[in-house]
Amino acid sequence: MKIVSIVHKSLITAWMGAVGLLMLLPIVITFTHSLMSQFELNINYGVIGKLTPITSTGADTFVNLKWLPDQVTLAQYGQLLVYSAQYLLLFWNSVGLVVPIMVGQTVVAALAAYAFAKLNFRGRNALFLVYVMTMLMPFQVTLVPNYIMVDQLGLLNRSGAVIYPGIFAAFGVFMLRQFMLPIPYAYIEAAKLDGAGHLTTFLRIIVPMVKSGLAALIILLFVDYWNMVEQPLIFMNDAFKQPLSVFLSRLSGQWDTVFAASMLYMAPMLLLFLYAETYFVEGVQLSGIKG
Repeated sequence: MKIVSIVHKSLITAWMGAVGLLMLLPIVITFTHSLMSQFELNINYGVIGKLTPITSTGADTFVNLKWLPDQVTLAQYGQLLVYSAQYLLLFWNSVGLVVPIMVGQTVVAALAAYAFAKLNFRGRNALFLVYVMTMLMPFQVTLVPNYIMVDQLGLLNRSGAVIYPGIFAAFGVFMLRQFMLPIPYAYIEAAKLDGAGHLTTFLRIIVPMVKSGLAALIILLFVDYWNMVEQPLIFMNDAFKQPLSVFLSRLSGQWDTVFAASMLYMAPMLLLFLYAETYFVEGVQLSGIKG
């Protein structure tokens, strides 16, 4: 039985390793191809998009998928980071949109989750149900009323058209409430006996207990809003005010620049996840406090 168990675990480990490598494959290809020159990419992938897939000899034409470049070049990175002001401008546009949403939604969601989880008031569960129902609606369903509201508030073609709806989204409230529900009321009662108010209780008792949930929420918010396309594309008409995610969807032709821009675009997400991996995994696994 012990040998069977070892074999079973080995097979599962091998399978999970293979799946992990398969998921890393697009990132590896993007990185290696970002080091290739435009000439080399044209030789390997120039057949893509052509209307004549048959060569003059009658043989089928296939893409030459390569893992490593014949000659490493960083000219495309220099073009993006040094000679192209548009890329850096849109990069900071993305930062200017994502950071306020992350900070704002984390603060608002934590306070609202505390109210829904630990404060007793009439209609609490019904209000939370209505609040969470907004999370179930896709962006396309609420597009027209959101556009009308943004227009009436005079926020069209401004960053506030994307930031304010992001701050008051329901996902963070739903997630943090699940972390706060298992916290015993005894902690809150003890804080009241010591003369602590709701704000002190929240900051000194609740927040330390759900810090892993806050870290997981921050990572999920960053990934979600760093990749947003529909909101800025609809609410912001000026191309120089749109984030980098919209700019990447319009890149074509210069494939060395496309791969380099994609790699630079992924870098902040990869670095954030690697830095906060422990908190993220712990936050996803836990649904409350440790026993």
